[in-house]
Amino acid sequence: MRFLDLSLILPHGYAETTGNQGRVVPSTSYVPSRQKRSYEEDEEMEVQPQKQKETHAASQSTTDQHGNGDCKRRETGKKGPSCLVKVYEDWDSFKLNDTLEVYGILSVSPALSALADEKDAFLDPTESMETAEEQRVHSPPAMLVPRLHMLYAKRLAHNNPLLPYGGLEEISAFFSSTLGEMAAVRAELLSYFTHVLLGDALAAEYLLLHLISTVYARRDVLPLGKLALNLSGCPAVSSYTERLYQIIQQLVPSSYYLAMSLQNMNQMQLVPKKDYVANRLVSGALQLAKNTSLFLDQTQLEQGQLDTTGVRNVTALGNLISWQKVDYDFNYHQMEFPCNINVLIARDGHISPSLSPQSDCHMHLQPQVAPSHMEEYLGSLHIHPQASSQLNKFRVFLGVARLLDYSISEEVTKAVEDDFVEMRKDDPQSMSADALHRMLVVARLLSLSLGQTSLSRDSWLRARHIETLRRSRMEQHKSVNGNEP
Repeated sequence: MRFLDLSLILPHGYAETTGNQGRVVPSTSYVPSRQKRSYEEDEEMEVQPQKQKETHAASQSTTDQHGNGDCKRRETGKKGPSCLVKVYEDWDSFKLNDTLEVYGILSVSPALSALADEKDAFLDPTESMETAEEQRVHSPPAMLVPRLHMLYAKRLAHNNPLLPYGGLEEISAFFSSTLGEMAAVRAELLSYFTHVLLGDALAAEYLLLHLISTVYARRDVLPLGKLALNLSGCPAVSSYTERLYQIIQQLVPSSYYLAMSLQNMNQMQLVPKKDYVANRLVSGALQLAKNTSLFLDQTQLEQGQLDTTGVRNVTALGNLISWQKVDYDFNYHQMEFPCNINVLIARDGHISPSLSPQSDCHMHLQPQVAPSHMEEYLGSLHIHPQASSQLNKFRVFLGVARLLDYSISEEVTKAVEDDFVEMRKDDPQSMSADALHRMLVVARLLSLSLGQTSLSRDSWLRARHIETLRRSRMEQHKSVNGNEP
């Protein structure tokens, strides 16, 4: 028998496993590193043992420095009970950070838990060989960490509760009924993002494309499909970046806000680390579920010196953005784990670009709001400006666009190659292989956002056009400021 260490957010119900490979063990100090939001804001969290529960949360832990047995959760704005899931067969089929749907019997009785633990020790002799520290960590009090005896579990292909989880026919029927509305919903969402981004329609376009991006394949070490967005020029007033995150938080199933202050960079543990004394993996902030939206707020960064931990954390963020991987720390060696995280970097003008992690796409915000009216305008950006039905339309749109298949015909491929050759002739310095790759990613996301599963000539030309506008804006901004990329 093996354990899955889960942290439950009950209103929606998904579960995401985290821990070291082979055996996943619980922690008495829970610190989930990502923020799970509920789609129904007035829903209260309850524990209902009689109902099967699907939970979605990254069960992440840090070392209990005081040695106490209390369970604590990372300050992410959401609270929920922790749970120890007992798996009796096929435990090797679950991978690190998988999102699972779990059905089982919930036990909160200390007496039953003690009886079960004695039986576990009888069935698995290695249980009785654990040290006191291992027993304290692996078998926390049932009143604090209930046991869920798993009867059935399946891995979920996505974490959007508004989309079907059924077979291919059910999913295909749902997509067929949705594709016809994609263009209209896209226009509404683009208009909403334009309002949120202070009237900047081009930045709104790239924000929309960023939110539907995902790693769909890997070529050697290169992850394909990602679009990490660096949004500079954010107003340094009225906590604009925090409001922007809260709005994004309402649209995606899972997200995490990381304020890149000097204190956080020097003190936080971003990378999971193995604790050999307790025989567990102590999770870090970057141990996130697939397709989590990671919001890096660089407006919080102040002058100062990064220490060794800070440099290591910034390096970890760079690896996550560039290669979509996190190197877990096993003390004597590092183990590389691939991931699929959407990263948005928000910064204002006082941060040097050299201090900002490298991204796939840099967009400088151009507010269309007069500075004298900025405070009033920002005050109108509410967290819930849309009706619930409208929000659900946006959520379905973002989920469907991310899951659609995509292809490029030979005819369009030849046209793209010819266009690139001509662009290289006109501007050999700007038209690099990286620029072509970025245009292809933008063209792919643009097509999917319109409900098109193959690249058309019109979508390619549109992608070329918005990339030209973005590069022109960045060149103009560079000539004015001198230090921007």
